[in-house]
Amino acid sequence: MQLEAYLQRDDRIVLPIGSTEQHAYLSLGTDSILAERVALEAAEPLGVPVLPVLPFGITPMFAAFPGSPSLRTETLLGVVRDVLDSLHSQGFRRILLLNGHGGNAPVRSLAREWTVAHPDGQALYHEWFGPQTYAVIREIEPDGQHASWWENFQWTRLEGVDVPPGPKPLMDMSAYEVADAQGARELLGDGSFGGPYERPQEDLDRVWEAAIAEARDALENGWR
Repeated sequence: MQLEAYLQRDDRIVLPIGSTEQHAYLSLGTDSILAERVALEAAEPLGVPVLPVLPFGITPMFAAFPGSPSLRTETLLGVVRDVLDSLHSQGFRRILLLNGHGGNAPVRSLAREWTVAHPDGQALYHEWFGPQTYAVIREIEPDGQHASWWENFQWTRLEGVDVPPGPKPLMDMSAYEVADAQGARELLGDGSFGGPYERPQEDLDRVWEAAIAEARDALENGWR
């Protein structure tokens, strides 16, 4: 009933999309936690509703890490398409797909395809680590990718688990690109792609503020 009343004045909604996968010393739910939390904090002042996060994504390269289930690309795209169609039928016309996992990038193409097929609607794809946020990350620390310092927030840490001191050497991306799942496991070791495992809280605060501002700007100004 609340959403019926909301649709009388606004047609926006947010669908966070994440993944459940190894993140070295961080939570398996890191990508889902970050996508949903950025969505909630960005949308709350605007009064835009946020759906529960889709917790599984495309992550076949982590198949040798227990607790990292992967969807086929066509499965994720089919689920997202079904959700978009369902929301559209209920009256939502501007749907922000807020992604937390780089492997889910095919959803970007789906969003464009769906938008073209629905002239009265728009699906907008946005990653919580968008261009402006990523620029802040690289300004603070050029090194560090998956499971490194810029995903190490209070809400992605595991109780009683300490990260190693100092940075991890960067992974050989050329070897990773041709590895199978078991080869990726051997190459990655603890799962981090390299770089510092943590940085001071003030650096994390800068990243988080940039992420919220960028997502909120997409919600306010990203529509055609």
